[in-house]
Amino acid sequence: MTHWRSRWFWTLPVTAWGLFSLPLTAVAILGAAPFLGGRRAFWTVAPLWARVMFRLCGEDPVVIGWDDLPGAIRAEREPVIFMSNHESNLDPPVLISAIPIPAVYLSKKELMWMFPIGWAAKMAGTIFVDRSNRERAINSLHLAAAEIRGGKSVVIFPEGTRTRTGELGRFKKGGFVMAEEAGVQIVPLATVGGRFMLPPGAVHIRPGRYVVAFGAPVDPKAFPSRDALIAEVRKRITTLRDLALQ
Repeated sequence: MTHWRSRWFWTLPVTAWGLFSLPLTAVAILGAAPFLGGRRAFWTVAPLWARVMFRLCGEDPVVIGWDDLPGAIRAEREPVIFMSNHESNLDPPVLISAIPIPAVYLSKKELMWMFPIGWAAKMAGTIFVDRSNRERAINSLHLAAAEIRGGKSVVIFPEGTRTRTGELGRFKKGGFVMAEEAGVQIVPLATVGGRFMLPPGAVHIRPGRYVVAFGAPVDPKAFPSRDALIAEVRKRITTLRDLALQ
């Protein structure tokens, strides 16, 4: 790691540039959409922005286990739900660039109307959910499951929020409900490094080693209960974190 990349005179401008360039990247996606199509424009421009940011920060993500996944998943013939631990606000852009196939996020419906970032997210295929009340939230899960059945792979952080301690938090059930209803496999994955590079409350990105480790798919139908499924996915993510830390 280059020592000067850790100094404030580099990390602060790089962080500021990342925040400033994010809406500009969204505008670039919107500008490219008439020529490439919305989905292709997003998945061409957004991963490029993420990779440039990581280069400026002094590190590229290290990806482990992707080539061991079934060919149907790697070739986008089989949609899946990627479930990851959540260490940092860096996790979403990292996974946009580190997962070799398009995998969208679930987002609050309010983001959809925020120009330009929400518009670009819509072009990516982001699944927008209504969390205004319990009934609408449940209906959103059903609609999301239908979109996954239709071919969309998604990324979910089952903890629901970033860890404050470095330990895995309690897993929420919504993503597992979607996996069961959609009839798709869950691919556990772990990210390690984000909590060091951009911990909660930090104002600038530090250089560091960022590892993304993929595990073998988990079939929800193979488990007698949802609690057993959650326990297995949690155990696999824990094992992957241990692997990534080596």
